[in-house]
Amino acid sequence: MSVQFCGLRLAHPVINGSGTFDAIAARRVFGQELIRRFPFSAYVSKTITLDPRQGNPPPRLWEPAGGLINSIGLPNKGLAGYLAHDLPELSRLTIAVGQHLNADPPPLITNVMASSADEFAALIDACHERGEIAAIELNVSCPNVKTGLDIGADPHALEQVVRRARERTAKPLIVKLTPNTADVPSCAQASQDGGADAVSLINTLRAMAIAPARSGLAPELWLGGRTGGLSGPAIRAVALAQVAAVAERVSIPVVGMGGVQCARHARELLDAGATLVAVGTESFRDPAIGGAIARELGLQSST
Repeated sequence: MSVQFCGLRLAHPVINGSGTFDAIAARRVFGQELIRRFPFSAYVSKTITLDPRQGNPPPRLWEPAGGLINSIGLPNKGLAGYLAHDLPELSRLTIAVGQHLNADPPPLITNVMASSADEFAALIDACHERGEIAAIELNVSCPNVKTGLDIGADPHALEQVVRRARERTAKPLIVKLTPNTADVPSCAQASQDGGADAVSLINTLRAMAIAPARSGLAPELWLGGRTGGLSGPAIRAVALAQVAAVAERVSIPVVGMGGVQCARHARELLDAGATLVAVGTESFRDPAIGGAIARELGLQSST
């Protein structure tokens, strides 16, 4: 089941979706069991921004039928905090996993987000200097400071951002596309034209939750951030359609994600044209599910 992806050799095609598996916290909870049963062939960090972020005010989660809406707001230590604290811990973790498997450590992919090309450039420059980072994922779902639109929703603007990032590093560049736009394949094409080595999709769908009405009071928004991102089984069919459309449009690898709960769901995305599959929301229910999916895919491929 080993896979070649952007020059990286992965033991199998299952990775994590950014922000859905806190490996540092998991090691504190599970200890050596995490080393023995690490679920993913590569680890993607949660989104890192240039400056620290506190995230959105609570409530941050809502569970509709068949999914999860999160309005967490990308809390993180900022670039300096990530490089000084989280990255060394993640590197030690993956080295321990590699030693346990008598293999190379799972590659570390750092996910970064910015609201301008200049901010992206600063993030890329810093990541380029760190040997622990094997690849960089650009989260382009952040609103552009000038237009208010997602950077990833405008193919022309997206191509320029990716091209500038490409000029600043030789590390593999993955563009995490926004699904909240009319023509996702055109954005994937723009990413490829700008020099991306791969694209990943789908990110969460923009969503809202209304709190149950209390006696005598008008209904009100539940989430502290007003809106959030819908993930989980509810978006699986959308993910499958968008991954298939993008895979038909571009020649670079595609990382497919959205509602993956079992090996059958992963296989559907692979059959639709994905090279890798990312598990996200389902890891909240079962932190070991990524490994179970990888093992079942391996059994399927050997029969």
